[in-house]
Amino acid sequence: MARPRVFCLVLIALALGAQGLTPSHHLSAADVARLKDFLSQPFTDLESAFYSIVGLSKLGATVSDEYAACQFLKSQLDPTSIDSLFFASQASQAISECEIPVSNETRDILLAAVSEDSLVSQIHRSVSTLSSLGLPLASQEVVSALVARIGKEDNVLAIILALQTASRLSQQVELGGILEEIEDLAVRLDEIGGVYLQFEEGLEVTALFVSAAYALSDHVDVKPPLKEDQVIQLVNSIFSKKSWDSLSEAFSVASAASALSSNRFHIPVVVSALGPAPVSHNQPLLQLQVTDVLSQPLSSASVRVRSAVSTASESVILREKPFSLRDGLFELNFMESQPASGYYEFSVVVDSDSRLVANNVELKVKVSTEVAITNMDLSVVDKDQSIGTKTTRVDYPSKAKSPFTADSHQNFAMSFQLVDVNSGVELIPHQTFVRLHNQKTGQEVVFVAEPDSKKVYKFELDTAERKTEFDSMSGTYTLYLIVGDATLENPILWNVADVVLKFLEEEAPAVIQPKTLYVPKPEIQHLFREPEKKPPTVVSNTFTALVLSPLLLLLILWIKLGANISNFSLSPSSILFHLGHAAMLGLMYVYWTHLNMFQTLKYLAILGSLTFLAGNRMLAQKAVKRIGSK
Repeated sequence: MARPRVFCLVLIALALGAQGLTPSHHLSAADVARLKDFLSQPFTDLESAFYSIVGLSKLGATVSDEYAACQFLKSQLDPTSIDSLFFASQASQAISECEIPVSNETRDILLAAVSEDSLVSQIHRSVSTLSSLGLPLASQEVVSALVARIGKEDNVLAIILALQTASRLSQQVELGGILEEIEDLAVRLDEIGGVYLQFEEGLEVTALFVSAAYALSDHVDVKPPLKEDQVIQLVNSIFSKKSWDSLSEAFSVASAASALSSNRFHIPVVVSALGPAPVSHNQPLLQLQVTDVLSQPLSSASVRVRSAVSTASESVILREKPFSLRDGLFELNFMESQPASGYYEFSVVVDSDSRLVANNVELKVKVSTEVAITNMDLSVVDKDQSIGTKTTRVDYPSKAKSPFTADSHQNFAMSFQLVDVNSGVELIPHQTFVRLHNQKTGQEVVFVAEPDSKKVYKFELDTAERKTEFDSMSGTYTLYLIVGDATLENPILWNVADVVLKFLEEEAPAVIQPKTLYVPKPEIQHLFREPEKKPPTVVSNTFTALVLSPLLLLLILWIKLGANISNFSLSPSSILFHLGHAAMLGLMYVYWTHLNMFQTLKYLAILGSLTFLAGNRMLAQKAVKRIGSK
């Protein structure tokens, strides 16, 4: 019996291992519409016109008035400015029948900018303009200039512009050196939480890198050196932001979305269940949307279930079942497998195209059902068995016609079963409660109903043992049965019957008041500890005299024996030492009466330093004097 269980666990592990990362962010249909609206701003200059016109073309849209847009480009064009020529020529390519006039002077200006002395941005705009206008250029000279400038500038944006420039050149020249920069840039990406991958320069640069990398890879027909997990992390980073700060940022997002949905090597797949409704007998179809990052359907793909595993029993319910395509949606009638209600882990595979990335997807599917209550039996059981038990059956959703009465010598009992309406199989929902509500006081007592080994729910109320939970409040209680579960389409709150509970009179409270949490609590009167009585004045004076008696004894002995102060020196160091010593003794008294420890340590550090230096000087003088006298 253990082998099928182990086999199921192995299948789950294999499915999870094959899944890897999946896109957690993409551009929904609403996001694409909002991005188009953002790019459709009125033109303020050629640069804004470029971002709007070209950005919309990346999303498969056009400006509302192409003729007016073309006239704007021509009117704003400065034929002596490389930037002006770049914006105008790129935008004109996205407008039908819009040609930018070119003169020999313009061509010479553009060709002169293709030099090792120019910045990568100037080379990029010059080459892009020449290519858009159909003017000839020496591709090998451009490669040499780009390689030289990359070595000098060596920043992320400059390398990205070099990739974009190389995608405009002839395929006959050697572009391998520039193509290798894609891998070098990938190393500079920062990983965040294993989900996101981006440059520290921000969203715009990250999105431009993606569009440039795939543009060059498509141009030379070489797969970019990006792992599938890196592609998904880049997708999450670029499309996690749903509002954009500038036209240039929105343009970069549109460019990346276009590249990720139409390149030759990597097409990230977004699989999502259609609608929030679970699978049930009323709705047996599991419907999936399979799209790219722009929410465009991948109708040419094929979708199949590798396995469907019950999370409760870990048994495989379905294996290698294809979805059918209808009206752009992939559908599967999961209820044909007759699954029990609960949750299922689906391992879904999207294939038929080698470019698909993240095409192994794990989905959690809920199968819901309806519950029915059967065999509801109510009875009052006499404890000493002197009276026979009478059982009353109540059918849902009716209420028992007469109330049930139970006192301290009787138990109230209830038994019932919960079954699946569609299959007739016994159910054990997560929440099955019995609630008793006092009709007079509003008090509620809730119990949990538990099933036995035969899945029959039984509840028995011993009024004598449960009296504390009811506060010994006799009265009529309304009996409710509550059944709920996340997989139930019809959660139940059933008023089953009225039950009269009688507790012993002497145990009942004198006044029955409804319980409420919103009443003022009694005021707390805190009594501080009374201070201890001080000792009598005689005792304290006697203690003080005893403490000072050694000092008095010292003075008496000095008078009687005589004090030798002939060796006392009146030098400044000697006087300062004795004064410092006396001051430290005085500081101890002040510490006892006024100061705290930190204040005392501060003063003690000052007095101690002076006393130490003075004492050291005094002892040195005495040593010199003693040596001189010898």
